[in-house]
Parts: sequence; structure tokens; C-alpha cells
Amino acid sequence: MLTALGGLTAGALAGPALAWAGKAPFFQAMDLPIGLQLYTLGAALRDDLDGQLGEVGRIGYRTVELAGYLGRTPQQLRAALDKAGLKCASSHVQAKGSGPEPTLGDLDRLIADARVLGIQHIVLPSAPMPERIDAKPRPGEAIADTFARIHAQMVADDWKAVADLLNAKGKALTAAGLTMGYHNHNAEFAPVGGTTGLEILLKNTDPKLVSFEMDVGWVMAAGADPFALLKTYKGRFIQMHVKDIKATTKPNFAFQQDPTEVGSGIIPWPKLLGAAYAEGVRGFFVEQEPPFAKPRLEAIKISYDYLAKVVAV
Repeated sequence: MLTALGGLTAGALAGPALAWAGKAPFFQAMDLPIGLQLYTLGAALRDDLDGQLGEVGRIGYRTVELAGYLGRTPQQLRAALDKAGLKCASSHVQAKGSGPEPTLGDLDRLIADARVLGIQHIVLPSAPMPERIDAKPRPGEAIADTFARIHAQMVADDWKAVADLLNAKGKALTAAGLTMGYHNHNAEFAPVGGTTGLEILLKNTDPKLVSFEMDVGWVMAAGADPFALLKTYKGRFIQMHVKDIKATTKPNFAFQQDPTEVGSGIIPWPKLLGAAYAEGVRGFFVEQEPPFAKPRLEAIKISYDYLAKVVAV
């Protein structure tokens, strides 16, 4: 992790981000809302939608990203968001599934729901598993261990198949006025031959049809350099999960990190926010992984308060 941070410094000190040094707080200067990925709130959000969203709005958040419909219809969700003064800019959508919510396999319904909710960006949260891989959790196996086991079996052709899926769905969504994106964890940075899953996705997707949402916490948990990634693939990342981790996080590809509130960890946000904006990121969503050291609403307030004051350098 220290090696990765060492690589951040040189990249972070150069480029357009310096134009904002010493001026107004970043989000105020760029006239951008601070968003929240609602996954952060856990089960309490489903149990008390109005109450939880009301607190999110009172903290100061203005946009959110969905990770499911929380047992509600799109109309019910929209009403709750409107009541809390929140806009839903983005939504994580699975490639396939058997539940009541639309997937990428049901684009007509997905597009109709997006119009009800005001969603602009559809994001695939992780790679769908090839049928040959047993994706079912084994007895006593933690969810993170299941994901790590199945991702470790993916080969280059599997990642290329994901790229083909993104291109196909991106074409349809673009025609409907929406965007198709992909969100990374740290498994995408594991070696696959002489490359990685993420590099295969970036190089085999059409920039006109497919964008990416960088989860900075998972990038760092993989021991990778978010500055270098943004610069190498300028314009491909248009959204970002603003997620912090502790120095105790050991680089890995197995869905492991030591999370903390934004501004309390090792990621240099004053440098990274400006660099991300310079390379095309416009949607920023706070997200924190469990376990939480503080109540979740308290945690997201700490993150919001930090970001509301941070000045890009």
C-alpha cells in the first residue's frame, strides 16, 4: 500500500488540478453535488425509507445512487426521494437475476423505470459469472470469499465476453439517452495473462457506448494507482465512488479492505478530486463498506462534512 501511495504523489502534483489550489471547497467551486451510494446505509434503509432518506437530505447530500429498489416500486422510490429533496442520478443494475427488479436482460423495463426515477447512468456493479463457474456460496463460506473464488477462475475470454455485453447494452441505452457504465472492485486488477480484467474491459469497450465508475477504495485495496488509471484512460471514468480505507489494508484481489470515513484514511482526496475532475469524472458518490466503527448515518455525515470543506490542490 505504501508503494502505491508513493506512486500517487508525482501524478497528483501535476496537471490541471493545481488551478483550484487555495480557492473555494472543491464541490462548491465545481458546482457539483456530493452524492451517496445508498448501499452504504444497509438494511435500515429498506426498513425506514422515508426516515433514512430524510436524514441523508438533512446532512446535505443532494444526489444518490441506487443499489436496488428496496422492495419498492419506481414510483414509490421517486416519491420518497422527492420528499427528501434528493435526485437519483445513477443506479447499479445486475446483468441477470430472478428477482422482481429489472436487469440488463430487460432493457425496456429498465429504461422505463429510469425515466420514472430520473436516472441517467446505468452501472453494472460487477462482472457476471460464466455458467461454467459455480457461483453458489459453499457451506460456511463468506460472501467475499465466494466472490474471490469465482473471480479467480475468470480468464481473458471471460472478461472479453463482459466487454461484449457492455457494448451491446451500451448501444441500446445510449439510443435511449442513458449511459452504460461498469464499477470496479479489486478483483479486476488480478493478473490475467499479461494484463488484468479491468484493462481488458477498458480496451475492448467502445468509449462512445461504455463508461466506467471508479471505486477508489477498491483501486487502492488492489495496490493500484488511481491517478495513473485516470490519466491513462482519460475520459473513460465519468463517475467515482469516494471511498476511503485505512493504512492497515493490505493489497489484495480478494474483496478485502479496512474501511473508514472519507478523510479519515490514507487516500489524498485534495489531490485526487481535482485530478479526477480534470480527467472527466463528474459524478461523485460517497460509499463506505462494512464493518462500521460508528452508526452509519454518523459515518456518512463525517464523510459529507469533510468533502464539503475539502479544497483541491
